Amino acid sequence: MNAESRKKALQYFFEKVVGPLGFKFTPDVELKEFLLDQEVILEAKHGTPFCPCQPLRHDRTRDMKMVCPCIPFHREHFDAIKRCWCGLFVHKDVIDPNTLPQLDQKDMGHE
Repeated sequence: MNAESRKKALQYFFEKVVGPLGFKFTPDVELKEFLLDQEVILEAKHGTPFCPCQPLRHDRTRDMKMVCPCIPFHREHFDAIKRCWCGLFVHKDVIDPNTLPQLDQKDMGHE
């Protein structure tokens, strides 16, 4: 499967997962396309579409919490800021993601 086809497949799958959780893709199309491209690259390299903004630590338990969409693992934090860390997903009621607050993971009691 070529990169563009894989990107479309990930987008289709991700929509099915994040929608019931109250999230949607960011309305920033350029950001969405860039982040999906990065996930395709990460998947080709590691076999899994890891979150492009979180470092892999080669600790399987921790790293598997970074597989996109990682909303279920970080729900409390993402609900508080109304988006995921990289901004690929935002709460369904968000129109302009640039107006959302940023909270550090440490503020939410995470590593």
